[in-house]
Amino acid sequence: MKRTLSRWFGGSRKNTAALALVAGSEDGRDADSHARALSETLPHAGDAERLLRRLEWTALRRLDGLLQGDFRTLFRGAGIDLVDLREYQMHDDVRHIDWNVTARLHVPHVRQYAEDREMSAWLLTDLSPSTAFGSGPRNKRDITIEFAVLMARLIASRGNRVGAMIYGGAVDTVIPARSGRRQVLEIAHRLLGRPTLAPVGATHLAQLFERAAATIRRRSTVFVLTDFISQPGWEIPLGRLAERHDVLAVKLTDPLESVLPDVGLMTFEDPETGEQLFIDSSDPALRARFDRLAAAQRESIDAALARVGVPLLTLTTDRSVLDNVLAYLAERRHRQRAANHASALDSSGRRTDAAVAPRLA
Repeated sequence: MKRTLSRWFGGSRKNTAALALVAGSEDGRDADSHARALSETLPHAGDAERLLRRLEWTALRRLDGLLQGDFRTLFRGAGIDLVDLREYQMHDDVRHIDWNVTARLHVPHVRQYAEDREMSAWLLTDLSPSTAFGSGPRNKRDITIEFAVLMARLIASRGNRVGAMIYGGAVDTVIPARSGRRQVLEIAHRLLGRPTLAPVGATHLAQLFERAAATIRRRSTVFVLTDFISQPGWEIPLGRLAERHDVLAVKLTDPLESVLPDVGLMTFEDPETGEQLFIDSSDPALRARFDRLAAAQRESIDAALARVGVPLLTLTTDRSVLDNVLAYLAERRHRQRAANHASALDSSGRRTDAAVAPRLA
């Protein structure tokens, strides 16, 4: 199949180079053999209980302890009882600003509410064909399922409700939010029981976000699990979803999506459309072009999420789900402490200026 490099690494398909592609080398080994080897490590549909028990022993105990105490904001209810007012700090939700108090004091203030004991959470799970890619023993689909089951168990363990939406070529499965271990097992069973899809066409994440906005009525914590390999147009629906709910984007990546290895002649296949491209990966110019476009795609996704105010957690296939989550928690905790410190210094400076101003006058 003849394809020009500009067709795949430029023009209207400028992001195609960073797609999760299934690659087969020219020495006769095809991509299917690698996919079969990876699928052998994925539990069967009947192993939901075994997967849940493994996560409880390896990850849940440690993660559950770290999410208590001063890190309560990752999972919180939507309280309606006003408790106090305080000055606005960096990373506060602008929807909680009290504009009347801000206008009187000339300093932004936010309202603090009593948090509900019960919360609802939703797992928007993208299991489109691109998630079946992985360069190691696990692929993006594996870590998606592990993260979803881990979060469902963690949330349900506190008596909260958790639901899920699963996207393949469309939103074909909706599991209403319920509580209890049986609900966690139901989510795990549905995820593990889904077969890997053949090419079905490009992903449209906008459909997933629009369906979620129409379905989730109560204010909830929403986890968006996807590799963001999608047709454009998902940013606005995601922003609308984030206006009502607390949304966390969980981006799934693999190291080979960022760097093209030098392994000679290769056949690339787009797992979502089935298109193939025969390339020479030993070409330095081609690898440099791939690296630039992959970096540009990452920056574009990060910028889009920042514009709609959605925080980002990245899961990589070369690290365990627990290690990825712990790294995110440590980074977020560091940012919060730095923001609080900067706000305290700024508040101290304003008070000092206010006290000195009358004497100077």
